[in-house]
Amino acid sequence: MQKTAVADSLPTMLIKLGLCSELDVALAFVESGSFSKITSEQYPLEKILPDDISLRFLKHYHLIGLSADELSVTVSMLDPEDDFVLDALRLAMGKTIVPQVGVLSEIDAAIAVQYEQDQTKIESTDDFNFDELGEEDLAHLKDLASEAPVIKMVNAIMQRAIEVKASDIHIEPFEQSLKVRLRVDGMLQDIEAPPVKSTAAVISRIKIMAKLNIAERRLPQDGRIKVQMLGKELDLRVSTIPTMYGESVVIRLLDKENTVLDFEALGFSGRQLEQFLDVLAQPHGIILITGPTGSGKSTTMYAALKQLNTTARKIITVEDPVEYQMDGINQIQAKPQIGLTFAVALRSIVRQDPDVIMIGEMRDLETARIAVQSALTGHLVLSTLHTNDAAGGVTRLLDMGLEQYLLTSTVNGILAQRLVRQLCKSCKKSYIAPEEVVNEIRLRRFQAQGDIILFKPIGCKSCGGLGYRGRLAIIEFLPMTDAIRKLIMAHSSAGTIETMAREEGMITLYENGLQKVLQGLTTLEEVMRVTSEN
Repeated sequence: MQKTAVADSLPTMLIKLGLCSELDVALAFVESGSFSKITSEQYPLEKILPDDISLRFLKHYHLIGLSADELSVTVSMLDPEDDFVLDALRLAMGKTIVPQVGVLSEIDAAIAVQYEQDQTKIESTDDFNFDELGEEDLAHLKDLASEAPVIKMVNAIMQRAIEVKASDIHIEPFEQSLKVRLRVDGMLQDIEAPPVKSTAAVISRIKIMAKLNIAERRLPQDGRIKVQMLGKELDLRVSTIPTMYGESVVIRLLDKENTVLDFEALGFSGRQLEQFLDVLAQPHGIILITGPTGSGKSTTMYAALKQLNTTARKIITVEDPVEYQMDGINQIQAKPQIGLTFAVALRSIVRQDPDVIMIGEMRDLETARIAVQSALTGHLVLSTLHTNDAAGGVTRLLDMGLEQYLLTSTVNGILAQRLVRQLCKSCKKSYIAPEEVVNEIRLRRFQAQGDIILFKPIGCKSCGGLGYRGRLAIIEFLPMTDAIRKLIMAHSSAGTIETMAREEGMITLYENGLQKVLQGLTTLEEVMRVTSEN
């Protein structure tokens, strides 16, 4: 097909379709060995190209001048192999054209600077009274949120989050600034944010994408966005809350492609994995997964469902929200605002003749009682609790008001977990642990002889200079044995239950973390950050 002066080049189409990021396209040309990548600092502030090269031409082909002499002109281009553009420039200027490669957004920003057209200029929204937003103001705000610069800003933030494999985007307005942070492997890090005057437009853009009410800024709202970027279809959960200087927005990125639902890859191994799989194989009873928010409970739950998901079993879940959609599993989204609570949904589920029931969270006594009744009538029930350790799950259910005899006859096992950052395999560096550290942490219980080798993060291109890449779980599993049941019936404390479990061979969160440190999977600092020795 013959190329015309108005056709988009292949690199432009790849970026527009979300199949490649701007940076990926630039680096692909660099790897071909013919071009150098131009950084944003290398773009001159003054125009290099003559006025007879139209601004429309430069914008369409994402092209800008870098330097010129009597014989040649060096330019930065999105597509430095575009013969049509190179021939047109050569004919117009009568000079040799030396193409280099640039990132699309950086080229466009440089064009804006050189030609004094600030493409990121956003009309101020400071004068709006959002508490009394009129129809005209609302329409104006919608217009602002639909303008190309705002769409570009929001897309750039999301694209950056996907590139660094962030789990959350935090957009926080303050009096003098708009702060954007990404949570990567559980840790927040700042990124470049849009100007503060664009705050209302940026947040309104996100709310429009999530089908939220942009006129309502006084109440929290929740929504979802489905987007396709960088060749992936992503499900984004959006949460807004009102703050002093506007709405704070948190976007949770759910990337099903990058979610590994394999126990060993998640950090399960040895006796703990065997015990957990044994409990999963039982036909009825309750399995609880405990831990604070962000400890990977949902991922472990989905891994368990994947293990159980066969044609011989009917599986129904009640979740708030449904994080990952799985074929072969009937998933219900709880909607408390219309009366569809966990308890209400569970009563109907039992009449659907399921083999396995998954409850997103045991939030109250009513839900716990129905779960217990389901387990007693031959169902396998999986659920989560917010407690610090496995033994704490027992006392949490008792505190809710669940009777001891029901708990001991239905709960088969309780798993507690935390997430630690995994050392980058490309740059981690080994060292011999100092004797004082070995003694203080009692590492000799895991390795009786020889030097104890630990690892530390260094940082490289592969991990973005952080020294860590990805996360894995440290776990403890408390099986419901006869000795534990006797302690529960005797109203024993969580500490007493844990002591008995350890005597029976339970490995605690802290000990499992230390084992993974000695295996070179993570660092002492990471284990200390999320847990401590009891």
